Amino acid sequence: MGSSSKKSTQTTVYGSTKTANPYVVSKTNNKGTISDFVGGSALDTINNFVNSNIGNILNDYLNPSLNSTTNKSLLNSYINNLNSSANASFENNIINPLSERRMLRSSSLQNMVNNHNNNLNSNISGYISELLADSQQNSASMLNNLLNAYMKGFDVIKENQAQSLKTSQGNATVSNRETSGASALDYVNTVSSLLKNAAPYFGKKNKDNEKK
Repeated sequence: MGSSSKKSTQTTVYGSTKTANPYVVSKTNNKGTISDFVGGSALDTINNFVNSNIGNILNDYLNPSLNSTTNKSLLNSYINNLNSSANASFENNIINPLSERRMLRSSSLQNMVNNHNNNLNSNISGYISELLADSQQNSASMLNNLLNAYMKGFDVIKENQAQSLKTSQGNATVSNRETSGASALDYVNTVSSLLKNAAPYFGKKNKDNEKK
C-alpha cells in the first residue's frame, strides 16, 4: 500500500463590519454586504420622492398642463412673489403718499385698485402662456436634476460598500485545514483488487456459455 497524501484547504471568514456616513449604512459579513439609506437623510428623501413621483413628472413632460406637478408649483410661486412685491409697491409708492397729502378720494382709490388688479391679472396671464410654452423644457430639466440626484445616492452607496468590504477583509480570519487522501499507488492497488475479485465471475459466465 502507498502512503497517504495530505491536502490543505484554506478558509477565509470576513469580519462583521458596519460602515456609516450621514447618508448610508453598510453592513458586511461573510454572507455579503447590505446597504440602506439613513432614514430622513437628504439622499433617502430624494430616493423616496423620485420613486413616488417619477411617473407624474414624466406625464407632465408628455402632457403639459397647468395642473401638472411642475407647472402648478412654478405658477403658485410666481403668483405669491408677484402679489407680495406688487402689493407692497402699490401701497408704499401710491396709496401712502396720496393718503398723507389727503389727495385720496374713494372713487380714485377704487380706480387705482382696479387698475392694480388688472395689471396683476395681465402679468399672470402672460406668465401662464410662457409657462405652457416652456412646460416640456421645465419638466425635462426637473427630471434631469432629480435623476442626477437620485443616481448620486447610489454612487454614495457604492463607495460606502467598497469601504465596508475593505474593512471587513482587513478583519478577516484565515484558517488552514489538512485532509488525508489516497495516493496514486493506493488507487492502482484498489482497482487491481476489484478486478481480481471479479475474475471468477467472468470465468463462470464463459463456462456456462460453453455448456449451452
